[in-house]
Amino acid sequence: MSAKGTGQAHFAEPARRGEITLRLSEFEFPPMQDTLLVGRRAPIGPEAVRRMVDALSPEQYEIIRLEHSLFEAVVVKKSLLKLLPREKLLPIILEEGERVATENTIVKVQVNVVIHVSRAVEL
Repeated sequence: MSAKGTGQAHFAEPARRGEITLRLSEFEFPPMQDTLLVGRRAPIGPEAVRRMVDALSPEQYEIIRLEHSLFEAVVVKKSLLKLLPREKLLPIILEEGERVATENTIVKVQVNVVIHVSRAVEL
């Protein structure tokens, strides 16, 4: 139980694995979902989306402007960004969104993030 005579037990670093499931579909009303991809030439732009999300769900969403060929912005539920950093989440959403969207569309994306944690303890 002791670690080299120090009297302190060593615990293995937890093994962590993430699993992401995306559901993409046409934009509908009510519009709120986990994420919206706003096309560069969509009928409403990021500022209109900002007003809409602030009216429906104040402080719940973050609007991220993009330098992307199809999308001008992505609107992400802040709670998702607590589960998965934007650097991991956005590339996946954008890659899959490119497959179904055009620059004229707004696509809502349902995102399910499941975090698996496995820990071992020394007995």
